[in-house]
Amino acid sequence: MKEIHSYWAYLVLLMLVFTVVNAFMGLSKKRSFTDKDVRIGLFTLIVSHIQLLIGLGWYFMSPAYKALKIDSSAVMGDSTSRLLAVEHPLMMIIAIVLITIGWSKHKKKTEDAAKFKTFAIFYGLALVLILSRIPWNQWLQF
Repeated sequence: MKEIHSYWAYLVLLMLVFTVVNAFMGLSKKRSFTDKDVRIGLFTLIVSHIQLLIGLGWYFMSPAYKALKIDSSAVMGDSTSRLLAVEHPLMMIIAIVLITIGWSKHKKKTEDAAKFKTFAIFYGLALVLILSRIPWNQWLQF
């Protein structure tokens, strides 16, 4: 489960970066918001939600969750354990919420620039949160 979660994360990051760059390019070039842009945002939404489900499955089987149940004060006192047991899961959930909000808000916009801006802001914030709480030392060893 951990391997699936780790490999799927590459796809999520790739799609998020692609969506954010596409949104900024659409804004800067004043392009019209096409079906291609909708599909890019939707695919990013879908792969990120799949990652959330995989992540939740892994989290409840992980040693970090078991350690948190046994001795939460020890977990909270160690920065690496806290990252895996608390910070990473919470930030990823917040990031997925931001992506979902961005997707919902873009549908209500009528102007192309507003749609691109909504994707740039919400998907961009989600990307920053995800990058800030990836356990890089473990992920890069994989």
